[in-house]
Amino acid sequence: MSILQIHRELAARYDGGASLLSYTNAFELLIAVVLSAQTTDAQVNKITPALFSRYPDSHALAGARQEEVEGLIHSTGFYRSKARNIIGASKVLVEDFGGRVPQTMEELVRIPGVGRKSAGVVLHHIFDKPAIIVDTHFGRVVRRLGLTAHEDPKRVEQDIAAQLDRAYWSEFSMTANLHGRALCHARKPRCSECFLLPWCAYGASVQGVS
Repeated sequence: MSILQIHRELAARYDGGASLLSYTNAFELLIAVVLSAQTTDAQVNKITPALFSRYPDSHALAGARQEEVEGLIHSTGFYRSKARNIIGASKVLVEDFGGRVPQTMEELVRIPGVGRKSAGVVLHHIFDKPAIIVDTHFGRVVRRLGLTAHEDPKRVEQDIAAQLDRAYWSEFSMTANLHGRALCHARKPRCSECFLLPWCAYGASVQGVS
């Protein structure tokens, strides 16, 4: 089965336009993505209403006190470094981009706490630009399907980009991510229920399918 066929199977079952983070604008999504590192999107969604009520834009957050921000985001874990990152990110937005979130990968990854994955989320959901978003769920799914053998996110991104037309990058990223959350779990994948099982070498090995 080709990657395009896999994409179509996934797209038929999952909403590739959905976002698991709650936000109302580009600034809120950027900050939420930074906060989502090493925690769940649901946990981030619990604390962002109070955070954005106190600091509604990049100008407000750029001038925030570290201790106040730490208190608001404490439950997301790694709160000291995350507070530094989102305050630093806001300062860069104000100083380098007039307070606005930039629209290119090259500019986004200059922002503290923003890597290619986070930048891809913003490009896809805010600016409707193609991006391959490699998080743990996506990486696990595409490796098990044999679409890449790499662990390094950038190498995974390059492998998928070489096989799939840019027009499908964002939707494939989201649907593969959702598949990883729904069925292709890290420890106990539900291979017997998976519609991709006939084309999945990993699933075949687990199920004893030849």
